[in-house]
Amino acid sequence: MIHLRFYFIFLLAFNLLSGESKKKVGKKDHRKTIFYHSLIPGLGQAKNKKWIKSLAIIGLEVAAVSNWSNNASIYNRFDDSPESYPLTKDTYLKKRNKYAWWIGILYFYSMIDAVVDGHFYEFKDIINSSIENDIDEEENDEK
Repeated sequence: MIHLRFYFIFLLAFNLLSGESKKKVGKKDHRKTIFYHSLIPGLGQAKNKKWIKSLAIIGLEVAAVSNWSNNASIYNRFDDSPESYPLTKDTYLKKRNKYAWWIGILYFYSMIDAVVDGHFYEFKDIINSSIENDIDEEENDEK
């Protein structure tokens, strides 16, 4: 439970300190912001307004960290009273390592998914706009 509280406090602090302003964010600025938000699992998906995916990733990450921590503590305390645990010490080591791998896999999946979704964030707006308007806007920006 302590891990969960620390995780949410860290997410909140990172979001507040990320320095987002109220100005209009362009495509490149949005991509850069998404990259920084993707460093924390689930935050990049929340920035892209993919709420269910964000909650799923946060939940899976918290579950993996919790299981890793639980198996690591059992493995470290196993020699004190081995008869009180149903599995062998080697099994707890394997489970600890398995959840450590899941933490890394979920982290990198979350990061890649947030960056890819960030690149397609404005795709519906772009595909529905006319080409003539985009060309006129680019010419006005150059002047």
